[in-house]
Amino acid sequence: MTTQSYAARRHQLETYFDRTAVDAWARLTSDAPVGRIRRTVRAGRDEMRATLLSWLPHDLSGMRILDAGCGTGALAAEAARRGARVVGVDISPKLIELGRERLAGIGPGSIDLIVGDLLDPALGVFDHVVAMDSLIHYPSADVETVLASLAQRTRRSILFTFAPSTPLLASMHAIGQFFPRSDRSPAIEPIAAARLARRIDDHPGLGGWLRGRSRRVARGFYISQAQELVRT
Repeated sequence: MTTQSYAARRHQLETYFDRTAVDAWARLTSDAPVGRIRRTVRAGRDEMRATLLSWLPHDLSGMRILDAGCGTGALAAEAARRGARVVGVDISPKLIELGRERLAGIGPGSIDLIVGDLLDPALGVFDHVVAMDSLIHYPSADVETVLASLAQRTRRSILFTFAPSTPLLASMHAIGQFFPRSDRSPAIEPIAAARLARRIDDHPGLGGWLRGRSRRVARGFYISQAQELVRT
């Protein structure tokens, strides 16, 4: 991973989520009415979130969870309800502020929402890390390096999603360029699932980790693939 490419893309994402589309994401992550396309995105995100949560132990009491790219904290909230001590980190101060308003008092676990970088070692060590749709805007080489970095601070499992390289996703991405600029998210980086699997298996920083479950979720304009990594 080149520091320049990661930092540049991170800046683009921060601008998008904290300025350009914060109102749209506030509605998308709530129960407010949305248009047909965003309804499919909401349904897809709900299904993906449920998938990732189902891969975690049902009883998370006392476990430390990192919600990497937490947004407004919907996944963090469910993990806290199951007893986890959740640290949610996101680059958007406005989404973090909204999450703090929505999630006040959720337990029996705890939630600490932080503005920052998911690679910050000061966040500490975790039992499980979940990165739902927070890596889909980065190229494959950056994704692999991020996973290797997170692996150094994770005891049990890393659950992440990537944008699978498919003809359908490519066509939807092309159609999306005709949307108003304020409605466009930063470009995703489709990754071939088989290639990513080989790179993970061969990555020196992921020795001692094995690929586990994988599942693709496709709902209208939402396509994302979940992958589990488990420490041997």
